[in-house]
Amino acid sequence: MTANSIDSAFQWILSRRSIPQKHLPALMGILNVTPDSFSDGGRFNSTDAAVTRAVQMAEDGADIIDIGGESTRPGAEPVSLDEELRRTIPVIQTLAQQLKVPISIDTTKAEVARQALAAGAEIVNDISGLTFDRDMLEVCRQADAGICVMHIQGTPLTMQRNPAYGNVVAEVIEFLQQQVDRCLMAGIPAERMCVDPGIGFGKTADHNLELLSAVPKIQRALQRPVLIGHSRKRFLSKILGHPVEEQSAGTIGVAVALAELGTSILRVHDVRAVRDALVAWDTIRRGSTP
Repeated sequence: MTANSIDSAFQWILSRRSIPQKHLPALMGILNVTPDSFSDGGRFNSTDAAVTRAVQMAEDGADIIDIGGESTRPGAEPVSLDEELRRTIPVIQTLAQQLKVPISIDTTKAEVARQALAAGAEIVNDISGLTFDRDMLEVCRQADAGICVMHIQGTPLTMQRNPAYGNVVAEVIEFLQQQVDRCLMAGIPAERMCVDPGIGFGKTADHNLELLSAVPKIQRALQRPVLIGHSRKRFLSKILGHPVEEQSAGTIGVAVALAELGTSILRVHDVRAVRDALVAWDTIRRGSTP
């Protein structure tokens, strides 16, 4: 399967628009408005800095801006509802007036999702697959939100404590199918969902590599767009032997490989670098300029 074989039926419908299916993956730009995220914690945790960063990512080619107010790095402690709202809602309110691309809220809390959607977000990106908060399904249904259904083993606090699977690909597909079915039973149409195997969320480096190689299988099994968030993840350090701070080239290399496998959406920090690499790869592959 190649990027050109992305099925046109795999359209991701949001509350006010859709994510277009192009011959290259859509790019979801990561905006962590936190003091302690694993890669960029503390860099964008003021409203002005966050807004400036989001606008720049959109100019660099981001198709979505994903805003998170609670670190989900391995070992992270949860933050309070009030603190997560304080970090995210003012940023979303400001960006909703400035951006032409949709905004996603990265949260497991239904109340954060509700207020973010009211403030102008169109997507809920829930690392728990909508399982941590029993009200999340209804919040998403009422708002006609786009949903990213992700797999996780455990919680951010516990997920990297010796994760184990019998067959990681089969078990992740089974979990994602169960959560997609839950959404369908709650009245959320399939076209509002994408799925994410949760790279780095309760997986070893070998688990991550198996899942990345299985993107075509995951997409065929679930018949939904697949989103991958591999950017600056720790498994790259194991592959390349460099610390996480030096993983830009590794992130880009994996992005190109995922485009070749037909991945629909890539969640990345360095939007411009990834976009440029994908455009260059695609230009050479097709033998013509964009």
